Order: sequence, then C-alpha cells, then structure tokens
Amino acid sequence: MPAPTSPKPAPIYMTPACAQRLRAELKEILYQLRPEMVKTAAWAASNGDRSENADYHYAKKKIRWFDGRIRFLTKRLEDALIVDPLEQEKTANGRVLFGCTVTVENAEGEEKVFSIVGADEFDPSRGYVSWTSPIGRAMLGSAEGDQISFTTPGGPSELEIVALEYRALD
Repeated sequence: MPAPTSPKPAPIYMTPACAQRLRAELKEILYQLRPEMVKTAAWAASNGDRSENADYHYAKKKIRWFDGRIRFLTKRLEDALIVDPLEQEKTANGRVLFGCTVTVENAEGEEKVFSIVGADEFDPSRGYVSWTSPIGRAMLGSAEGDQISFTTPGGPSELEIVALEYRALD
C-alpha cells in the first residue's frame, strides 16, 4: 500500500501590485534594515559584557526576525502565481475570476464593492477580500444577476451580483 500523500497546498495567487509591495519590502529588509541592525549589534557587542546587554539582545532578536521575514518573503514570491486582473478579463467571459472587482447588493438594497485578491493583500477596509474567504469563494464563477449564498461567522448571507469589472488594483 502506498504511503499517504499530504494534500497539495492552495496556490498562492497575488496581483502584480502585491508582488511589487512584497519585493519592495524584501529589498528594504535586505539592503537597509538588516544591515543597520547588524551595525547596531556590533556596536552593542563592543560595549563589553553581552550577557546583560539589552541593546545587543534586542539587535540579535531583531536580526533573527528579519532573517525569518526574508525567508518567508523569498519563498512566497518564488511560489506565487501573479495574476493580472486586466489579463483575466480576456478569459472571464462575464464571470467572476481572481482580480475581479464586484458590486453586490444585499436584501436591503445596499450596494458594496469587493475586489477578489490573494491572501497576502486582503484588506476589508478597502473592499479587498481573499479568494479563499467565504464571500470570495461564493463569488468566483458567478455572473451579473446571480444570487450567491455563503456562511460567515455572523451567519448565512445572500447577495446579488450587480456588476463586475476587471481593473488594475493598487
């Protein structure tokens, strides 16, 4: 009997703007923040006894955090599938795909606008929802006029897709 295989992880989708932000963060850590902290650690170490040197311990802890963040960002960018919303429109055929900006209406007639983005860029205050969230999963594949249903921690919800568009997201 073959050994069980672990489930394949979900793809890491992101928009070009998200990839650009992650690359900028990685560059800042690699070429500015970490080197500055290494200098701080060297200065603190030169002050003598390291066992009770708070500056040294703080600098070493911060360097370890930077190293972890560098590993995370590097791996994330290597594994990412960068999807341009403007390119998605060409194959969408009027359906909601990753990167789509969707206008929905609830039962009370209130409209809201959501953009379907990756897990690294969701921001509810801007209407950016992850494609893996309940509302994101419910919207994927739908078209104008469709009713979608999904369950959130607050309970079941129903919305109508009023409009959809593909535009560059920032």
